[in-house]
Parts: sequence; C-alpha cells; structure tokens
Amino acid sequence: MAHRARLLGGPVDVADHDEVIAFIAGAVGAGRKAIVGNQNLHSLCLSRTDAAMRDFFAAADLIEIDSMPLLQWGRLMGLRLSEAHRCTYLDWRERFWDLAARRRWRVFCLGAAAPTNAAALERLGRAFPGAVLGGRHGYFDHARGAHESRAVVAAINAFRPDVLLVGMGMPLQEKWIAEHYGDLVSGVVLSVGGAFDYEAGVQKPAPRIYGRLCLEWLYRLAHEPRRLGRRYLIEPWSLIGPAAEDLARAFRRRPARRPAFGYRLAVGAEEAAAEDDLPRAA
Repeated sequence: MAHRARLLGGPVDVADHDEVIAFIAGAVGAGRKAIVGNQNLHSLCLSRTDAAMRDFFAAADLIEIDSMPLLQWGRLMGLRLSEAHRCTYLDWRERFWDLAARRRWRVFCLGAAAPTNAAALERLGRAFPGAVLGGRHGYFDHARGAHESRAVVAAINAFRPDVLLVGMGMPLQEKWIAEHYGDLVSGVVLSVGGAFDYEAGVQKPAPRIYGRLCLEWLYRLAHEPRRLGRRYLIEPWSLIGPAAEDLARAFRRRPARRPAFGYRLAVGAEEAAAEDDLPRAA
C-alpha cells in the first residue's frame, strides 16, 4: 500500500509500478475519479513559486516519484525505495495498455500537436486493439472558461473516459488538470508529459539504463540544451533550502548513539520520514 511522505518540500507517494497500475485499475473499477501526478526536481522547483502547481499536488490522489535523483535522495532520508519506485509513463506503459486492452477501457489522449496525437492514437490502436481510444491535440486556449477549453471538456465528457491521459508538458498539463478537474464527469486523470511524442515516434526516450544511472537528465540535456539547460543546470539550486530542512529533520530524529555516521544518518532519517509521513488522499 502506497504511503505519502515529503521530500525536498513536496509530497510524494512511495508506490512502485505494480501499485500505480493497481491504483488506476481500482479507481476505474469503482467508477471513481482520481488524479495521478508526477513529482520530480522540476515540479518541486515550480511548486515553490506557482500556486497552481501546489494546488495540483494537493489535489492528487497518487503522486509518483518521477526522478532517480529524487528517489536517491529519498533513500538517503531513510525511505525504503527501490528502482521500481521510480514511476513514469514509460515505466508502466506496457502493463497499462495491456490492461486497458483486456478490460476495454475507454482512454482519451489529450495533448501534442494534431498530427502527433493522431499518429499516437493510430499506433496504440494497432498495438492494443481492445482499448477504446479517443483524443484531441493540445494546442488550444487552455484558460478555464475559454471557448476552446470548454469545447475540449465537452468532448472529453461526451467520450466518458475511464482514463484521461494529459500530455501537454509541465507545468501546463498540471495547471489544466487542476483548473478543469471539477468539470470532468469521469476518469482517472494522469499527467504524462511527452508520452504521445514517444508513441507517435517523433521523439525517442532516453535508454532506460540512463535512468538507472541517474543520467537521464544528461542525455536529455545533450539533445535539447536550449530548452532544458535552465531546468537541469539552474533550477535545482533553488532546492538547497528544502534539502537542508530534510537533513535537519533527519539529524533531529537520529538516535543518541551513533557508531557510524552514514548508518545512523540513514536510520535517523527513516524515523523522521515515518513521523513526517502524511496520510495518502482517499
């Protein structure tokens, strides 16, 4: 069972790939709406200054750890995390679509350019013919109450999805979900970033080995330096304050006797994490 904790000033759920799929399947089976978000260093930086991002994560029912550096920091702070707790769309994609095909879920894909969205739907339809697919590109006026945004919500509600995948990039997708979630009549809503670019074949993800080595950011930076330079080289410095708070909390909770600094820091941090864990949203 996933439980919620705080890392670097933001909430995360300790959930592995299987638990993410089980959560989605449980919500779909119960006909329950829900939000599944992704927390990484970029989202943590954005949340420090953007109230809409904080609103999104406050409303999220499940928050995946979408970052190996964040996962490794969680380990240092005492959370019992394995590589399976690093969850992104690409990590659980096959299991999700296999299940969607078997159970004939209705999945609406919102995002990417129109040709990319159409290509992604076509490829997914061929690979997973049991899933019932609908979609719409992400280039419209995203403001709540705008005519185009109302039309998109109406199209989604008419489709009545079991799952709504929103891939419009961070933070646009999170803000759109936060602002329009109350207008949606059904579906588990997930923010999936560049998922449709990957499905359409217009963008290649980093090899998974880069993620395991905490080097996916370097692979992406090398391919898109102008777009990602600030995100990877400047933004993380804004998390020094929250990192210091995590460390201070770990030291406050450490046992009085410390035969080995590294060992006792980890044990003390684990106790701190246990006390600071927040209840997972219902």
